[in-house]
Amino acid sequence: MSLTLNPRFPLLPSISMAPRLLLLPFLLLFLLSSITTASSPNKKKLKEKLSHLHFYFHDVVGGRNATAVPVTKPAGVGQPFSAFGVITIMDDLLTEGPDPKSEQVGRAQGMYTGAAQEELGFLMAMNLAFTAGKYNGSVLSVLGRNPPLHPVREMPIVGGSGLFRFARGYALARTIWFNFTTGDAIVEYDVHVMHY
Repeated sequence: MSLTLNPRFPLLPSISMAPRLLLLPFLLLFLLSSITTASSPNKKKLKEKLSHLHFYFHDVVGGRNATAVPVTKPAGVGQPFSAFGVITIMDDLLTEGPDPKSEQVGRAQGMYTGAAQEELGFLMAMNLAFTAGKYNGSVLSVLGRNPPLHPVREMPIVGGSGLFRFARGYALARTIWFNFTTGDAIVEYDVHVMHY
């Protein structure tokens, strides 16, 4: 193949060469796609799976060994619920059973904020950090509404890390014990999560 130059524009190929040059980008695209296709069988294909986790959350607000500490005061005296505006930071124990002495599976670390004026309702922002078993070192992130006086609350799982990368799902919370004097509570969690 010889290259003939256009006499009017010596740096441009002639018109007869132009259709051949138009094929060059398509040829390069084909070569790149075949290289990508050839290398993909070596990569492990990720499969999404559904996991169910069941554990108990121990929120200790009162006493010397508190695991949940209010860092702000209520918004005002005239509020129907005195928790409105209160921000509580927590590092709560997660266990296999309802007894705080049962096997520890992790920690619930984050905060809950009194965010409702008409009822007791929290905004929960927490990481469920697992420290034992199959999910040791993995974390699920929860961000959602938690009205603790409702029998069952549903909160979304918005992400995760470790074995829970790309996680999404929901957590169902049921209070199984509550001390009205101290504010301490034990909450049962059923978590259903999709992850890779």
